[in-house]
Amino acid sequence: MMHYMVKRASGAAGLHDGWDAGQWGNVDALELKYHMGEKPGHFPETQAKLLYDAENLYVLFRVEDQYVRCVASKTQGNVCRDSCVEFFFAPEDTTTSESNYFNLEVNCGGTILFHYGEPINSSGCNRGHIEPSDCEQVEVQSSLPRIIDPEITTPVSWILGYKLPFNVIKKYSGAQRPGSGTKWRANFYKCADETSHPHWLTWAPVDNPAPKFHLPQFFGGLEFE
Repeated sequence: MMHYMVKRASGAAGLHDGWDAGQWGNVDALELKYHMGEKPGHFPETQAKLLYDAENLYVLFRVEDQYVRCVASKTQGNVCRDSCVEFFFAPEDTTTSESNYFNLEVNCGGTILFHYGEPINSSGCNRGHIEPSDCEQVEVQSSLPRIIDPEITTPVSWILGYKLPFNVIKKYSGAQRPGSGTKWRANFYKCADETSHPHWLTWAPVDNPAPKFHLPQFFGGLEFE
């Protein structure tokens, strides 16, 4: 199983600092090396770093990309159709195909989709939207404009980060703030469904014949230092 140690920040982690600036310079990166479906012709190098403090989880992505498009601008919109990075997580150590979990999806312009609930299955979706006032508590910073249309077709590197308050996680799941030794289950994804070069990349491998991220039984592990 994939495993990542989440380091404790010494004070708030700056989202504007840059990939290796400030506290981020001492944080190991995880890399999305796996894919779903056929191997894409465009396989953007995608990495993520995590930090936490008493109140927040900080997530920072870096993508060496091309064929970048971003048109969804409303919260809870179809951001996965754009160039998008995603963090699916269950604030518990045991995750099965029936477990509740969060999916926080953010396109490269900084627009989010944030849900919590049961996995999507053939009988429908029981996943609930995080309320708008709670979505607004997630502070997002991106190095790219909010809208990119037409598509960028030349190589471009972009960084996207956000600060996720633990009180939002607790409101929906009941999970307490993590401390040293706390374990979660999670996966990280990169997609771009409606760009000219779609792809579905993963951190922890997902054993499914078609692209589908809503499979919590394949989540990897996060452990808080």
